[in-house]
Amino acid sequence: MRNANLGAMEELLRSNDPVWLSYVRHVLDEEGIAFLQLDEHMAALEGSVGAIPRRILVLAEDLARARHSLGNAALTRK
Repeated sequence: MRNANLGAMEELLRSNDPVWLSYVRHVLDEEGIAFLQLDEHMAALEGSVGAIPRRILVLAEDLARARHSLGNAALTRK
């Protein structure tokens, strides 16, 4: 469920790792959690320096469930 336009969204995470971001998007899709990935095109424009991390936002009311889902999928990072 990408590109939700249903209300206030909050940042779930940010990363420069495209593989990790892909898996996070997969987990969110599987859980039916709407999300929006930002900065993908800006990160591509800046090249491979990795200065601009991509951000994933979810609806404010889904933030706790999204964090729980990622934790269950062993995707938490510190």
